[in-house]
This record gives sequence, C-alpha cells and structure tokens, in this order.
Amino acid sequence: MTTGRILNIPNILTIARIVLIPVFLLVAYWAPAIGVAGHSGSFTRHLILTAIFILAAITDWFDGYLARALNQTSAFGRFLDPVADKLMVAAALVVLVQWKPTIIMAFAGIVIISREITVSALREWMAELGARTSVAVSTVGKYKTAFQMIAISVFLLNWQPLETFAYILLYTAVILTLWSMFIYLKAAWPYLKQP
Repeated sequence: MTTGRILNIPNILTIARIVLIPVFLLVAYWAPAIGVAGHSGSFTRHLILTAIFILAAITDWFDGYLARALNQTSAFGRFLDPVADKLMVAAALVVLVQWKPTIIMAFAGIVIISREITVSALREWMAELGARTSVAVSTVGKYKTAFQMIAISVFLLNWQPLETFAYILLYTAVILTLWSMFIYLKAAWPYLKQP
C-alpha cells in the first residue's frame, strides 16, 4: 500500500531538486566574483556548481530509495521525479554549451535533450494505450544516466587536466543515450506501426 500524501520526504527531495535549478543558474551567471581565501572567484564558482549538480544527482537516487523504503510512493512523485531529473540535466547542458560553444558540445546536448523529449512523449502515448510497462526504464538507460551525471559534473568542475576525460564520459553517455532510445522505440514499434 502506498501513501497518497504529496508532501512526504521523497517528494520534498524531488521538489528541492527543482528549487536547486534557479540557484544553479544564479551561481553560473550572476556570481562570478564568489571566492574564498587563496582561490579565484571562478574556481570557487565551479566548485559550487559541481556541488549543486552532484547534490541534485544524489537526491535523484535517494528520493526513489526512500519512497520504496518508507512505502511513500505516490502518483505525484512518479510524475515529478523524472521531470526534475530532466530539468536539471537540461539546465546544466545549456550552461555547458554556452561555456563551450563547439559543435561537439552542442551535438551532445541536442542528442541528450532530444532523447529525453522523445522518450517522455513515447511513454505518455504508451500510457494512453495502457502499455506503459512496454517502455519501462532499461538497464542501458540507468548506465546512460550515470555516465551523463558524471560527465556533466566533471565539465562543471572546469579543471583542464580532466577535460579529455569529461568528453570521453560525455560521448559514452551520448552513445548510451542513442542506444537506450533505440530500445524504447523498438519496444514501442508494434504499437507505432498500427494504422
């Protein structure tokens, strides 16, 4: 049995993740002078941005775990949790594309955001048909999320020696993104080809 309360601990964590997005943007664009003793404002800003993003990624895992452990799953949580994840990732990718306006970064951002839009629309449509379980989250999708979160975190840190590693992680995430989208589309294809 699940609780129907909207303001339970898992949902509060999910809402907090959405609230972190404007904080993230404020630090990214309006806090260039933040600094601590011995470090430049830019260095400190990147540390704070990375910490915010990692905190959001941790709450993403933690709210789902708590919802199951505390038996506090809800329709509101099932709706909002994936939305919160996608909003934070999209916000971070937009910031990174502006920081690094290259075709390599733009392509990765477009692929990842486009996949999220496509799969979300596909799930909604399949739910209308009563076949939402046919496009449930796959293992590849979980690996995609992990690589994506780590890659974005490393990019936000903006430490030059790690940049090549960050690109490797990001394009691993891009490959897994396309692969997982193919899995979802393949599962939905019998319904898509119906007249």
